[in-house]
Amino acid sequence: MIFTDFNFDERLLDGLNSMGYKSPTPIQAQAIPLIQSNHDLIACAQTGTGKTASYLLPVMDGICKLAKKPPISALVLAPTRELALQIDQQIEGLAYFTGISSIAIYGGGNGIDYEQQRRSLREGVDIVIATPGRLIAHLNSGGVLFNDIKFLVLDEADRMLDMGFQEDLLHIIRKLPAQRQTLLFSATMPSKIRQFAQKLLKNPQQVNIATSSPAEGILQQCYRVYDENKNALLVDILKNGEFKSVIVFASTKEKVKRLDLDLKKTGLKVKAFHSDLKQDERQQILLDFKNRKLNVLVGTDVLSRGIDVDGIDLVVNFDVPGDPEDYIHRIGRTARAESTGTAITFVNNKDYGKFKSIEELMDRKVDRVALPGIYGEEPKEPLKSNGRPTNKKSNNGKRKIFKKKQVVETNNAPKS
Repeated sequence: MIFTDFNFDERLLDGLNSMGYKSPTPIQAQAIPLIQSNHDLIACAQTGTGKTASYLLPVMDGICKLAKKPPISALVLAPTRELALQIDQQIEGLAYFTGISSIAIYGGGNGIDYEQQRRSLREGVDIVIATPGRLIAHLNSGGVLFNDIKFLVLDEADRMLDMGFQEDLLHIIRKLPAQRQTLLFSATMPSKIRQFAQKLLKNPQQVNIATSSPAEGILQQCYRVYDENKNALLVDILKNGEFKSVIVFASTKEKVKRLDLDLKKTGLKVKAFHSDLKQDERQQILLDFKNRKLNVLVGTDVLSRGIDVDGIDLVVNFDVPGDPEDYIHRIGRTARAESTGTAITFVNNKDYGKFKSIEELMDRKVDRVALPGIYGEEPKEPLKSNGRPTNKKSNNGKRKIFKKKQVVETNNAPKS
């Protein structure tokens, strides 16, 4: 299948061709025809599968073919400002020849940003991409033209509910026309998402793309190591491995800040990414990371869904994530669009249970790498009632440290 099979507006195809996109990803191949057929849709797909383009392309095609465009044609709701900006940037590229306009609505900016957002909402813009909190602030100020919206998209719906946005979302949706097409995209599909979707969607079609399976191109490894030895091991991996672009995930903002300081002392080009930074600082850090001015980015789980950067060689889980699905999203930052990468997880003496849940979710064991002696002893495994360890040692204890997989050619499809 190629993109011309979807009978997109010629101007949209010109944008795809200029960006070198030819073949759709699986989520795009399944979702686009359903959206073009005017169905409401529930789509479940992990990061890096091209899900953003799977709704942007048919929505933009629909806008191109409207006989009379309303002031605002589509609303996309996203959990973080980084994701909202990335969606806006992707629209900018795809819409180059179409004349479709868009704006990202998010908090954290200055008064000039707020006034620009308010003016666009009142005067009209084809696609609004917004975080729920900031959009409600604009709704409360009046003058927002949502009466004739044709498309509503909820991107990363599970993350928005996890962040406590359910009431905000319902408040916004009550302001929208009942006659609209609603598209819900989520990386996971727990019961709370399905119950939420029942309130919003009408007879939706469903698409599900392997949400609990990381990309096959990811080399997954783990070290069993006490917390006090994690820093030294991380520095060794970063300094001696052949990794040019690395994301390190830590459990808390405070730990992110400490890691940033510790890694800087070793001479590494590293920056911390957290909510205490101003918006322009966060944008500059992401830009520097994309342009390889920074080699290492340290952040919390906000980064696992809020960053779209190709060519990340290594993801390090400094702490085991509390939710097994978050592990999938974290390591999904590497090996995007059929490339390959490495994911390394540090498992301390308290995290065996959490890591076992991750392996059960994936239905596979992660290769265990023997901890070099200079980093102390490995934490002992907790015992079952029969006195045996809860997990068998994988990889035969062989040292497989700092191994990087070769990058392979991608399928050249739009991704997010």
